[in-house]
Amino acid sequence: MKARLPQGYGGGGAANLQQIARQAQKIQEQMDAATAELEATEYSATAGGDAVKAVATGKMEIKSLEIKPEVVDPEDLEMLSDLVIAAVNEALRAAAADKAQRMEKISGGLNMPGLF
Repeated sequence: MKARLPQGYGGGGAANLQQIARQAQKIQEQMDAATAELEATEYSATAGGDAVKAVATGKMEIKSLEIKPEVVDPEDLEMLSDLVIAAVNEALRAAAADKAQRMEKISGGLNMPGLF
C-alpha cells in the first residue's frame, strides 16, 4: 500500500524552494536599495534651544556640528560638552530609528540575521 499526500501537497518541493529563494533575493535587493538611500539621508538634531545642532548621516557618521558663539563659555565647558553629546546622540537615534522602521517594513517584521 502506498502512502498518499493530501491534494495540494507534494510534487512542488523544488518549485517551492525556488520561489522562496526568489522572494528572499527580492527582499535582499529591497533592503540593499533602502540601505543605500538611508546612508545618503541626513538627520539633524538640536540641543539647548538650538544652541548646538548636529547633523548625522544614515551611515551613523557626524557630518556637521554647529555651535552658537553665545553658548561658548570658557568657564563652563562641561555644559557645552553635554549639549554637543545630547545633539549628536539624538541625531544618531533618529538615523537608527528610521533604518529600523524601513527594514521592518520591507521584511514584514521578520528577523533575518545577516540580511541587515
